[in-house]
Formats: sequence, structure tokens, C-alpha cells
Amino acid sequence: MARLKSILASLLLMQPTVAQVNVLTYQYDSSRAGAKSNEIVLGKSNVNPSAFGKLFSYPVDGYVYGQPLYLGNLTIAGKGTHNVVFVATEHDSVYAFDADSNSGTSSAPLWSVSFLSAAAGVTSVPYGDTGCGQIEPEIGITGTPVIDPGSGTIYLVAMTKEVSGSSVSYVQRLHALDVSSGAEKPGSPVVIQATYPGTGEGGTTLSLNAKNYKQRPGLLLLNGTVYTAWSSHCDIGKYHGWILAYDAQSLKQVAVYNQSPNGNMGSFWAGGAAPAADASGNIYVVSGNGTFDIPSAGKSQDLGESYIKLSTAGGLSVADYFTPYNYTSLNSADLDTGSAGVVLIGDEAGSGSHPHLMAGAGKEGRIYLLDRDYLGKLNSGSDSQIVQSLPNAIGGLFGNPAYFNQVLYFCGSGDNLKAFSVVNAQMSSGPTSQSSVKFGFPGCVPTISANGTANAILWVIDPSGVLRAYDATNLASDLYDSSRNAARDSLGSAVKYSVPMVANGKVYAATQNSLVVYGLLTSSSTAIAVANAASGAVSALAPGTLVTIYGSGLSISTDTAAFPLPTALGGAVVNVGGLSAPILYASSTQLNIQIPFEASAGSVALKVTAGGAAAGNKTVSLSVVAPGLFLLPQGTAAAVNQDGSVNSQTRPAGVGSIISAYLTGLGPVNPSVATGAAAPSTPLSYVSAAVTATIGNVNAPVKFAGLAPGFTGLYQINILVPQIASGQYPLQVAANGALSNSALIDVQD
Repeated sequence: MARLKSILASLLLMQPTVAQVNVLTYQYDSSRAGAKSNEIVLGKSNVNPSAFGKLFSYPVDGYVYGQPLYLGNLTIAGKGTHNVVFVATEHDSVYAFDADSNSGTSSAPLWSVSFLSAAAGVTSVPYGDTGCGQIEPEIGITGTPVIDPGSGTIYLVAMTKEVSGSSVSYVQRLHALDVSSGAEKPGSPVVIQATYPGTGEGGTTLSLNAKNYKQRPGLLLLNGTVYTAWSSHCDIGKYHGWILAYDAQSLKQVAVYNQSPNGNMGSFWAGGAAPAADASGNIYVVSGNGTFDIPSAGKSQDLGESYIKLSTAGGLSVADYFTPYNYTSLNSADLDTGSAGVVLIGDEAGSGSHPHLMAGAGKEGRIYLLDRDYLGKLNSGSDSQIVQSLPNAIGGLFGNPAYFNQVLYFCGSGDNLKAFSVVNAQMSSGPTSQSSVKFGFPGCVPTISANGTANAILWVIDPSGVLRAYDATNLASDLYDSSRNAARDSLGSAVKYSVPMVANGKVYAATQNSLVVYGLLTSSSTAIAVANAASGAVSALAPGTLVTIYGSGLSISTDTAAFPLPTALGGAVVNVGGLSAPILYASSTQLNIQIPFEASAGSVALKVTAGGAAAGNKTVSLSVVAPGLFLLPQGTAAAVNQDGSVNSQTRPAGVGSIISAYLTGLGPVNPSVATGAAAPSTPLSYVSAAVTATIGNVNAPVKFAGLAPGFTGLYQINILVPQIASGQYPLQVAANGALSNSALIDVQD
């Protein structure tokens, strides 16, 4: 019960929109689709040179190859609560910056750590030591880190050169740092070492030599395990593609996969893209040029030039693969399939025979559309066994494609940015739209922000050093580029394969020496966005609902309230339809409030003042009910099993048991509870609306629907888990027919 209360308190007070704001991994989630569909501040109407531009920047001590990450409302010891953006550099440093301002006490990093020590002879690795100029001028932290918000840990791999007298060694370490301080977690760091059965030079065991490899792709955190993928330095000598797995808590190595144990090469490059993973725990990676062979007795298969599906059940093992029919010529011409990663495509783009799709492309410029349930293996003479192969579609691809709303986006080297529709498991034969600009080597990596399916904006970093924004529904519509007002908006020197990150109304772009932050300019500071605090939907607002307001200059100070909730907090006051709204949390960029129960349905004016001055206003539409399910940081439903444990893949709900899910926006209750007051446990307040629920589209009887005792604006529904097979299923709730967002829960029969 203590764990439950902690989770609910964080949902309501400190991180009520944690699932909407946080960016914890490369391209937002493990599908690597690169789409953030709950961005309610930035839209096509305000992303333009007059309203949007460079806000500020922070200097860093080296090239940033990894994507910045973001954690909202994080308490930093001695420095209060901040939205935090994390950056790691090739100079072996990690920074935590205030994500909203670089002024005052936020002008310096909230914390920073360096893994170097000149006195001890520990430096980053000069790129010349490797004989390869792919990562320059030094090698330190290359792969995008990953964050576990539950444990408050950021994981990353750092490479160092260590000199002691005449002895020189090269070391790779996995670090687990506390996100609030940068301190090493217990057991961290661990030196990375690995062996694998094979036909190595000296016998039957292969070893990962730290000097000969770089940790290039982003890290993957999946079901309590951290996965790291490895590539060589250029195509020098004998090397292999490795994937190493570590227990996220103990940092003990728990699995090793080698892609070419009987051959050579086949590294995992992916232009920095992290391995993708599906809800069943399968991992998807793409190997570069290297040995491919059909396995003989007693030998594992070598899978160079291949799309590989790995099962994580009991370690790491090959579950399926696809190798292009022309892999030999791809090897000969150095046209790696593995120059880019893969994107997992939503089921809405599939068909009855191919419901689960993924897509990728490599240096050849051929797009592959694959069925994740049957990748296709090898077919001599053609790729007719796969869903679709589109030759000469794009320039050579590095990094990753993106996917959003039945459209795939590719930005090949020397080519235009292109969109291809995907309907009924078929891509359009040519681009449905494309940019007027061509991108030089190595192209760009697209990322998308949207509010649901509306206001979809595609963002890229041009390798020439320009941040660009396009209408994602029509790439010919160029909304913004930072060169139009270079004196104000200049990005600086870009790093190849870089991908911008969008969070909470701002765009973060890393360069060779800085983190640059873009957003709405001061003249637009009175523009605000209002959304359901659970679902993030701007249309899901009702009396009694907890909502989040985004903007700039919304409060004088950062503060968190206690019950009963005040109507003034941190210098902020919110008025909804002429009524004062209770405030749970206040910061300059975010307010969490309760819409008064007394407010009337229909269009009402919402006004914010900070220190007595107008800080924003908006007309919002209130419905009688507007259900929104709260989500946990990993994107699953905020639900508790009958035994009091938090529902998860490791703690599924049993069939026939009762789970409790938490929402807001279920409308009037009986007996009524005063706006801003914590709901009592006696008597319980029941929802007046008719509430129903489904789990996996199967009716799940609702045993209770009412206010959660001890909280404001938080509703609890107790649901009977129906007779369904074990697995992960979408939960959806309806009140008087109005549907909530969908959130996943785990079930075991």
C-alpha cells in the first residue's frame, strides 16, 4: 500500500503527465518510430520564424553523438525541482541541465560528471588510436543512454584510455548513475568483457577486445535488462557484431549474442539507432556487411547483412531473420543493410495476413517492409518472400526512418526527405510528399511531434547545421529552418546522424560543442496549452478533472501543494469560467490544476496570472465526463493488482482477480466532494455516470467506480479481469459512452 500511495502521489503532484513529457530512450520508445504524439504546445500555427526560434544554449566539452534525454519534474538535491535534459559527450562527460532556462541558478549544469582523470592517466580515446575516423576527434560516450525513471537511473557506456607508466589499456564500462545527482549507483560501474563460443583465432572462444570496438547504437532497457550493441572501428581487422545484456539492478552480465561466431564482420552500426523491441520482448537489429552462411551441424549461423529477430526468453537467441537475396553484392560494394536501424510499425498500417510490420533501409537505398511474425529468411534470386521490397527508393540511409499515422519517413544521403504511405501492409510505390531541399551526406534522422494525429510536425537536423521543421502531412511545406534568422537561431556545427528531441514545447538539438534549445519566443509567452493530466488529450476536459497547463512564465516559483489544495501557488492563480481552480503543482512552464466541479459544461475561459500579471489565457471546451487513464513512466496503465502489487510484465494480474486502475475526468460523484479537497474513505463517493471497461476488447465488469480516498480529482475503478490468455492487453474505460485513452496491462491465466 505504501508503494501504491507513492505512485499515486507522484502521478498527481510531481509527475502527473510523466508519460506525456519524459523522453527516456532513443526516438521516444522501443519501437524507434520517432513519434511523440502528445505534444500540445508546438503546432503548425506557431512553429514559424516569427513565433519560434532559439531560446538559449549550454556549452559542453565534446561532440554529442547520442540523442539528448528528458525527465520532467525531477528533484535535484539542494536545487529544487526542475525539468531536466541529459547530454553525454565524447569527452566522457554527462550533463544534467535545466530544460527550460539557462538563467540565474540554472546557468550552470544542475550536475555534471566526468569519467576522466588527468592525474591518473585516464583520458578519452584519441580517434587516431583506432585507425578510424568515423567518430572524431575522440571516443568517449557514443551510444544514446537510457533512463529508468522507476529507479531514477541513467545507463550509459563510456570508453577510456588509461596509461600507467609504460602500460596502456583501453576500457569500456557500463555506468548506472543517479539521475538526481550523477552519483554512481551501487555496483556501478562494471568493466565490459564478453566471450562467445566460436572459431576464434586462438581456439573456440571469441573475446570482445575493448580497443577494437565502440558502443555505437543507443542502449535498450527492456524488462529489467540493459542491452548494449557493438560495432568495430571502420572495417579494420577481424571483428564481430556483439549484443551484451546486463541486469539493470545488479549490473551482472546475463546474456551475450555474437552475430558471426564462425566468420567475420557484421557489426551493429545502425547510425546510432538503438535496437527496437516489441511488447513480447523480442529485439530487432540489423547487421552490417559480413559473413552469412547456412548453419551446419554444431555451428551457429553467421548473419551478416541481415535483419535479425532475437528472443530474450532465457537469454539471447535468434528467433528469425531476413537476408536480402543480393547480400553477396552488398558485401562486395560495402552497401551495408546495417547502416540504419529499424522502425516497428503500428498495427493500423497492417493487414489480416501481415498485422505486425517493421521497415528499414541501408546504403543501397532499397526500402524493406517486413512481417515481424515471419521475416522471410533467405530466398535465392529475389526478395519475393517478404511483404515488400522497394529498390532505388531513397539515397543511402544512415540512422533511422520514422513512422507516424500510416506514413514512413526516410531521409537518405544526397536525397530529399521523403514520405511513403503504408496502407493494408503496402507502401506507396513512390513518395507521397517530399521536401524541396536535398540533404548532403549522411542525410538526416527524422523525428515527429504531434497532438494525437493533429499538428504533426517533422523535425530534422540538416548536416549543414540547420534545424528544419516540416508539415508531416506535406513535406513540401517548410515551416521553419534556423538559417532564416541565423543571427538569432544559428544551430552551430552539427554532428552526423544527430536527431533532435522534442519535449514539453521545446526542441533540443546537440552539436559539436553545445546543447541548443528552441521553443516559442517571448512574444508568444501568453500562449498556453491545456490537456487532461492523465491522457494528454486536449479535448478530454470536464468539471473535476485534473489538467495540465503548459506555457512560459506561468508562476513565480516552483512549488507543490498539500491538501486541501490552495487556489494560489508559486505566485500562480488560475481562473476557469469565473471560478478559482485548486493548484497541485506550479512551475514556470507547467501548472497542474483541478477544474472546479462547479464549472459548467461548454466553452469557458481559462486564465492564468503569475505575480498578478497575465501569464496566459485560452478558451477550453468542457464535457460532462472526459475519462483519462493515468500511465506509469514505462507507458503502461497505472493499475494495482488484487495483492497490492503494481501491475507489470513481472507482476501480471491473474484471470478472475480484481485490478484497480486510476483515472481522472469521470465527472460528478455522490456524495459530492468539495473542489480541491481530498476524497474521504467514509463514505465513499461513487461516480454518477455509467462506467464500463474492456481488457483486450473483452468486457471487464466494473465492481467500483468512484473517487480514490485521500486524493483530489483522482478516480479509481475496480475491474474483474476476464477469462483471456496470458499477455499484454489494452485497457479502455468508458463513462456514459465517452472513451478514455487506451493503456496496457499484463494478464496471466
